[in-house]
Amino acid sequence: MFERINRLFPLWAVLLAVIAAFVPDLFTGLAGYIKTLLVVIMFAMGLTLTKGDFARVVKAPKPIAVGVVLQFLIMPLAALLVSKLLGLSPELTIGMVLVGATAGGTSSNVMTWLAGGHVALSVSMTMVSTLISVFATPLLTLLLVGQSVDVPVAGMLMSIAQLVVAPIALGVVIHHLLGERIQAVEPALATLAMAAIVLIIAIVVALNAGRLATLGPIVALAVIAHNGIGLAAGYGLARALRFDTRTARTIAFEVGLQNSGLAVTLANQFFTATSALPGALFSVWHNVSGSLLAGYWKRRPVDDGPRKPALGTD
Repeated sequence: MFERINRLFPLWAVLLAVIAAFVPDLFTGLAGYIKTLLVVIMFAMGLTLTKGDFARVVKAPKPIAVGVVLQFLIMPLAALLVSKLLGLSPELTIGMVLVGATAGGTSSNVMTWLAGGHVALSVSMTMVSTLISVFATPLLTLLLVGQSVDVPVAGMLMSIAQLVVAPIALGVVIHHLLGERIQAVEPALATLAMAAIVLIIAIVVALNAGRLATLGPIVALAVIAHNGIGLAAGYGLARALRFDTRTARTIAFEVGLQNSGLAVTLANQFFTATSALPGALFSVWHNVSGSLLAGYWKRRPVDDGPRKPALGTD
């Protein structure tokens, strides 16, 4: 039963996003529960992981380095390129570049898990990119749009520790204590996590419904193209560098799914409300596109062919 429900995850994500866009009042009152829902997701994810998963990442750090480099290379340049090609205003271009210059978001960890990727690698890349963003985000913004910003990296790291690291670590410990008994309930854990993700997507859409209504089709196209370039280039370049399919999928999510919430905060603090619009739309769209891609990849078997795996198998 759970497997059947899980296969319909992309459908539920899109359905609730549409409902939230037209009837936002159904979900705006739940805004205070987003962090709680995220903790539930990360804890469920941690229950499926072992210490060995993280040990393999430490022993093979190359995918982390490649993923982070691709992220800070592809996304900022893609943001500027798309903005120029579509003729966006300077304010919107700044917003696009801010999205591209931020670190990976926690949604990349969730989508990696749902797609059957390397979760430990995903979490590690997110933490490393967050650390690097204290220098990379202001520098890239200055280089590409001639403006500088201050990145609240301490607060970001504290948030990651509370919302990601702690619940995952607790899940890993419980998995270690219960052993194989966890495997029997893994489909139910995935269903629980998917329900939480769908609800988060609906809440995010509802909270941004007013902003979304003010966006023109060109801005929406820019955000969709930016996200698509990140996902496609992240996966394609990872495969070109001879990483296995699971690792390439993980890198794709890390590159294509950004900390767009931070981009909105920085835009509002240092620029204008208009500059915050790309980040607001990206917050909505990358959850929907990530859900669709995760569902698609989950249904497709991993066939790595002759490429040498970059990480040990789980």
